[in-house]
Amino acid sequence: MAEVILLKNAVLCEGGRCRPADILIRSGIIERIAIGIQPEAGWRHFRQYDLEGCIVTRALADVHVHFRVPGRPDKETIATGSAAAARGGYSCVCPMPNLNPVPDSPRNLKEELKLIRREGTVDIIPYAAITKGREGREVVDITALKGSVAGFSDDGSGVQDDAVMREAMLRIASEGCILAAHCEDNSLPSGSPESEWRQIERDAALAAETGCKYHVCHISTRESADIIKKAKASGCDISCETAPHYLTLCEDDVQDDGRFRMNPPLHSAADKEALIEALADGTIDMIATDHAPHTAGEKSRGFAGSAMGIIGLETAFPVLYTRLVRTGRIRLERLVEAMAEAPRKRFNLDKGKKAAGVRVGDAADLAVFDISHEFTIDPEEFRSKGRSTPFAGWKVYGRCLLTFCRGRKVWSYETADI
Repeated sequence: MAEVILLKNAVLCEGGRCRPADILIRSGIIERIAIGIQPEAGWRHFRQYDLEGCIVTRALADVHVHFRVPGRPDKETIATGSAAAARGGYSCVCPMPNLNPVPDSPRNLKEELKLIRREGTVDIIPYAAITKGREGREVVDITALKGSVAGFSDDGSGVQDDAVMREAMLRIASEGCILAAHCEDNSLPSGSPESEWRQIERDAALAAETGCKYHVCHISTRESADIIKKAKASGCDISCETAPHYLTLCEDDVQDDGRFRMNPPLHSAADKEALIEALADGTIDMIATDHAPHTAGEKSRGFAGSAMGIIGLETAFPVLYTRLVRTGRIRLERLVEAMAEAPRKRFNLDKGKKAAGVRVGDAADLAVFDISHEFTIDPEEFRSKGRSTPFAGWKVYGRCLLTFCRGRKVWSYETADI
C-alpha cells in the first residue's frame, strides 16, 4: 500500500522565491503542491505534518565533505557521515579524496564506491584525485575515472607545479569535467592569506587559457573573492565556495582549543565581512561545510597541537540562518540557493535522477527546517563521529525536522533517539 505524506502549512523556498504551500507526497513522489490540500478518506498509511513556522526547501547539497573511508573509519564512516548529512538537511554530498588508498585509479576508487553502495543513506558522489597519490606530480587518467565522480581534486594540498596544473586542466577540460582546487602556495607562510589568493590568481589565469571548468574550495579572504569576481567578469568558467565558519567567525574569536583549528584558518573581521558581501552578490556561488571529523584525541591538544578540520554538516543551516538571514545580511532565498541549488547545478549532481527541483512528478528530495524555535547546538547529539565544532553551545534557529532523499525519509527529528 502506498505511503501518503502531507506537509501542511509550510513555506516552500525554491527557485529564488518563498511561498505558502502544502505538499502531498505519495510513494515518494510529489503529487501536489498547493494551498489547502485536505486529507481524503481513502488514504491509508497516511501521515500529516503541521509545519506552521517551518520552511521546506530542496534538500541541501554539499560539494566538500570528508568521510575518511577507506582509511580512517575511527574518524568517520559512510554510515555515520550519511547520518550526519541527513540530520543536517542534506540529501547529496561529495567526499574529498584524501583517503587511503587515494582514489586516483579505477581500482582504488572501487573500494570507496563499494562502501558508498553498502552504507550510504543519502546520495554520495565522490571526487577522484587530480594527481596520483595527491602528490602533485603526475596527472591521473581522467577518462578512466570521470564517469563515477563529481570532479577532480587534490583537496588538502594545492598543486604546486604550474605545468602539472595546466596539464590537468587541459585533460579535464577535454573531458567536460570540473576541477575543484584546494589553493595553497607552499612557498609562502602556511595559512597566510597570500598563500591562498596567490594560487587562485595563478589558477584563474590557467583556467582562462585552457577553458577548464574550475572551482575554488573554501575561500577565506577578501583578496580571493576579488580575484574570482574579476575572473568571472572576464568570462572565465570559475566558481567558488566558502564555509559557514568563514562567514560567522574570524581570528578574534579563536580560542586555545582544537575546535577552532582548520585549514585555511580564520582571518580578519574584514575578511569575514567581505565574504558575506561576496555571498550576497553572487561572487561566492555556494556554501560547503568542509566537514572534517577527527578523533577526540586529535582535537584535544590545544589550538596549535590539534589536527586541522572541524565538522559542519549538522550545524550549517541553523548557524547561517541565525547569523546571516535573521540579522538581515542575506535573504533566505539566497541562502537556499547557495546551499541547495547552486551546488547541484554547477556540479551536475542531478545527472541520472528524475528529481531536479521541487516540482510535481519529482521524487521528494526535501528538507524541512523549523525557523521559529530556538535550540542549543549540542555536539553530543551529533550523528557524525566527530564532535569538534566552534559552534558548540550556540543558540540558533533552523533545526532540521525532516529530510527526504529520492522519495525516502532519511531523517525525522521527532523519532530521533536523542
